[in-house]
Amino acid sequence: MIKTKPFYIGIATAFISTSFLFAKSDYDSNITAKLEAIAKFTKVVNTVQQYYVDPLTIQKIIEKSIAGLLSNLDAHSAYLDKKHYKELQIQTSGEFGGLGITVGMRDGALTVIAPLEGTPADKAGLKAGDIILKINDKSTLDMTLDEAVNLMRGKPGTKIKLTIFRKGEAKPFVVEITRDIIKVKSVYAKHILKPEYLYIRITNFDKKVVKDVKEILKKNKNAKGIVIDLRNNPGGLLDQAVGFSDLFIDRGVIVSQKGRVKSENRVYYAHKSATITKAPVVVLVNGGSASASEIVSGALQDHKRAVIVGEKTFGKGSVQVILPIGKEEAIKLTIARYYLPSGRTIQAKGITPDIIAYPGKVQKKEDAFAIKEAELKAHLKSELEKIDGKKEKKETKKDKTLIDEKTLYEDAQLKEAFDILKALIIAKGV
Repeated sequence: MIKTKPFYIGIATAFISTSFLFAKSDYDSNITAKLEAIAKFTKVVNTVQQYYVDPLTIQKIIEKSIAGLLSNLDAHSAYLDKKHYKELQIQTSGEFGGLGITVGMRDGALTVIAPLEGTPADKAGLKAGDIILKINDKSTLDMTLDEAVNLMRGKPGTKIKLTIFRKGEAKPFVVEITRDIIKVKSVYAKHILKPEYLYIRITNFDKKVVKDVKEILKKNKNAKGIVIDLRNNPGGLLDQAVGFSDLFIDRGVIVSQKGRVKSENRVYYAHKSATITKAPVVVLVNGGSASASEIVSGALQDHKRAVIVGEKTFGKGSVQVILPIGKEEAIKLTIARYYLPSGRTIQAKGITPDIIAYPGKVQKKEDAFAIKEAELKAHLKSELEKIDGKKEKKETKKDKTLIDEKTLYEDAQLKEAFDILKALIIAKGV
């Protein structure tokens, strides 16, 4: 029989006292069941400290217990000890060294949600849907999401190796990436072929998205239609997703947040005064579109305000909050789920596009006679230049604010979105 030291009796008493406090405020709970559960926990703690192969302090056992509890709730809840809590504060308040990649747990596997544009992960060729099997030499199979993220962060200029499994590849492969300071421009605006077709690319819903997009829409009041590109956008701030949707939706629910605690329930509405444009909209999404991106695309879809084109989105529709449990520790806890205007949930389901379109190039059929004629003209021109003894220098500057025909045909999803946009404009009679 295992003997219990007096020290542990004190702990058990403290737990039992706490349990009675809970019982007084919760008349429907089973007091006996609570006490039995706490007694079981106390017995396990005693046993681990007395018999585990390596010596452990009571503080360390409790920390591990908390970490295990939270990691077993879902992929996003976690215990943040002093080190991890500080890292989170650095991440949310300033720049940090990393790869520029958003990851999540899908079916127990560490999965790339999206690489952020222009970051080391993007330049290394990582793609949405890639599964990270190893970080350097450590397997990710039994790793929590926070552990993986902390391993991938590090001092700018240092290297890291990721072993990647990608669907369609014969076997896993290794990618070496050099960490860097992560700075991302979140909003880009261009025109597709002509100024009347506006293209807005959002890479991340940071705190300036609504402000930047407002300015773009006001500068392009004459735009007949808009393509919003949310591909590989891993999400961001809820208020920005709501504010962005409000620019296009003039009334009704945008998104609601529901949990067990009524005080955490929220409903976010659209306002007519905030709406800037009624032009036809097409939204591009893929497997790297998550969280805030799914709120936006789902709200626009439910309100029939936009046609959604691309591939099914990631499916992250849960709400996490950071709850301090002391000055240097905290827990990250899932407290609610997001629900779209129709009442459907995003979590684990994602947004299914109205029109499925896959990435790739569009094969453009060329006129053989026109090609031969162009080649002949080019040849004769070069012959004339030989006679003149000099070659005229002709500088052609590419308009960076314009998506030309060549670029459009290299992106099959964008081409599909553009064709649908033109059809919507014709149907509306703009």
